[in-house]
Formats: sequence, structure tokens, C-alpha cells
Amino acid sequence: MSASHPYADRLDAVPVRRHEVAVLGGVTAYWEYGPEDAQTTILAVHGFRGEHHGLEPVVAFLPGIRVIMPDLPGFGETAPIPGRTHSIDLYAQWLTAFAAAVAPGAVILGHSFGSIVAAVAVAGGLPTPRLILVNPIGAPALEGPRGILTRLAVFYYWAGAKLPRRRGEAVLRSRLVVRVMSVSMTKTRDPHLRAFVHDQHDTYFSRFADRDVLHDAFVASVSNDVRASAPRIAVPTLLVAAQLDDITPIGAERHLQTLFPDAELVEIAGVGHLIHYETPEPAAAAISRFLRPSDAGTR
Repeated sequence: MSASHPYADRLDAVPVRRHEVAVLGGVTAYWEYGPEDAQTTILAVHGFRGEHHGLEPVVAFLPGIRVIMPDLPGFGETAPIPGRTHSIDLYAQWLTAFAAAVAPGAVILGHSFGSIVAAVAVAGGLPTPRLILVNPIGAPALEGPRGILTRLAVFYYWAGAKLPRRRGEAVLRSRLVVRVMSVSMTKTRDPHLRAFVHDQHDTYFSRFADRDVLHDAFVASVSNDVRASAPRIAVPTLLVAAQLDDITPIGAERHLQTLFPDAELVEIAGVGHLIHYETPEPAAAAISRFLRPSDAGTR
């Protein structure tokens, strides 16, 4: 039985439309939330193993803003890019092409792994008036507070790629492993919110195309972080970081801010790497404030 969605009433009030577009020889599925004639458009990129549903709680608290949310290639309803290794460079190339086709000039937002994709793309020339990174990966994952767990994850994804295909796919889609991941990241003590978070991961965390693209994306996620791109990003940037993040500790996020020419850091207390699920309202409030100036950009 599915857990109740704590943000359902707000989401029900947001218009949503599904679309598809050809990008880099593949077809990208994406969703358009909010008014079509909004003054501001955000193009939001989800995290590793996720898909567009994960950022919907944040969208629920952004009334009046148009939000474009694609599923990354190989995840959700978007198939892998044919004949390509799904490296960070490929994902950045895809994002640049997708933005040009669907939302040129949009504000770019990336969550977790999406923060790396967005940062690499913007540093490489993706035009945007502003950049928003939620739970940014501001340091190597292997050096985080739970580096041992990350090393176990490295072995897990390696084993999933090396086992016979049917067995490897089953291991990578294991509900037990997904639940362990979910429990390790969830910080809230609210039983209803915890149930919702676990249900979201149970429902969407295994919607990847196959083990090959999952392994590619995992390697990309642990081999890169935002630091290398930060000095080359000239646009105003908002970092929304969690004080209890086990992936990138808050001290590293504070250092990350100093690497950007123009960056603001908003810290959210009592939450870890799941800002989008546990504290979407304060995250959305920070985003709204960041976009309030008249030069924040339009579609």
C-alpha cells in the first residue's frame, strides 16, 4: 500500500503537461509544470537513480513559476542515448541540447547528481541567467562522512555490472538494498514523512533502463563533483545545502561557495541529502527569493 503524499493537495493545484522531444538521437520525456505564460522558467535536473517525480515536492511550493523537468537519459521514461557511454560529459551535452530545444534561457536547477550535470553544462557554455544547486555534490563522494558506505556502493554497482545479466539486474533492483539506501539518507523522525520517502524510493529508484547505463551514471556520479566547474560559472548561483548531509558535509558546501565568482549559500537545518522530500518548502522559499530580482531571467 502506498504511503500518503504530504504535498498532494498543493501538487494537484499545479497544471502539468507531458511532452517528448528528440535529443542527441534519442527521445527525452519531460514534464511542464505551472503556467505556460510564466515570467520565469526553471529547467530542473534530478539526481542519480531518480526521475522527475523526485523534485515535484519543491515544484508544489513554487506557484507562478514554470518548471520543466525531464527524466535523465536511461532513467524514468527516457531511454538511453543510443551508442553512447553515459558519462558526465554526455549528460552535460544532453542537457545543453535539451535546453536549446525546449527551454532556451531558462534558469537551470540541479539536485545531487543533477547538480554536477548542471554545473558542467553551465561551465561549458549552457546559457542561463542563474543557476540553482540543491544538495550540491561539493566534494568527492568517497571522502564524505559515509565514505565507507560509498565504497560499499562502488562494490555493489561493480558486482551488478559483472554478474550474469539477469542476476545482476535483480541485485541492482533489490527492494532491500533500495530500502537500506533510503533509511541511510532519511533524517526526519516524522513517521508519515519517513513512510512517504521510503515509498518514493520504492516506486521510482529502480526505474533505470538497464544495468549498463546505471553503472555508467554511478561512475559519473562518484568520479565528479561541482568544484571543478565552480570557478568557470560566472552567473549568480544559489546553493541550497543541508546541515546533516552525509554525501557532502556542510563544511565542504561552505568551501564550495567560495569557489564560485558569485554564489549564495542557504543552509537548511535538520535535513540530510533529501531536501527535496523532507524540506521542500524552505528550499522553494530560498529559490523564490533568489529569483525575485527583476534580472532573474525569463524563458
